[in-house]
Amino acid sequence: MAQVSTSAAHNRTGAPTILFGTILFLASELLFFGGLFGAYYALRAQTSPWPPEGVELETLLAAVATLLLVLSSGTFHLGLVAARRERIGGLKVWIAITLLLGALFLSLQVLDYSRLSFEVSSHAYGTMYYAMTGLHWLHVAAGLVLMCVVFLRIRQGAYQDGQIDGLHAVGYYWHFVDVVWIGLFATLFLVR
Repeated sequence: MAQVSTSAAHNRTGAPTILFGTILFLASELLFFGGLFGAYYALRAQTSPWPPEGVELETLLAAVATLLLVLSSGTFHLGLVAARRERIGGLKVWIAITLLLGALFLSLQVLDYSRLSFEVSSHAYGTMYYAMTGLHWLHVAAGLVLMCVVFLRIRQGAYQDGQIDGLHAVGYYWHFVDVVWIGLFATLFLVR
C-alpha cells in the first residue's frame, strides 16, 4: 500500500481531518446545548411565575463576564493571525491574554454562584440555571486546558511551519463556547 506524504494528505480537497472531526464534535455539542435550551423553555412555558419569586440575578456582573468572553474570541483570533504569519511570539501573547480573559470569566461565574439566593435544588429554575451555566463553565474550563496544550505544542516547535490546523480546531471550539454563552446570557439574564 502506497504511503501518502504529509503535504499530499494536507493538500487534498476538503477539510483537514482534525477540523472535520472538530466540526462533528461541535455539532453534537450544539445538540446537547439545544436540549438544555429546549428543556429551559419547556419548563418556562409550564411554570408560573418564571423565574420564581425571590430569584435575583446580577445582570451587570454577567454582562461584564460576557464582555470578557467575547473579547477572548477576538484575542484568540489575533493569535491565529499571528500563527498564520509564523509570528510565534505574537501567538504566545494573544493566547496568554485569551487564557487570562477565560479565567476571569470563570472567576466571575463562581462569584455569581456565591451571591445567588437559590440553589440547584430550590426549584426547576434553579436546576436549569445551574445545569446550563455549570455545564458551560466546564466547557470554558476545557477550552482553557486546550490553550495550555497549545502552549505545550509551541514549546515542542509546533505552528512554525504554517501547520495550524490544530490551532484552528481549538479556535472553533472557543468561538463555539462564546456563542453558546451569548445565548445563555440572553436567555437567563435578558429574556428571563
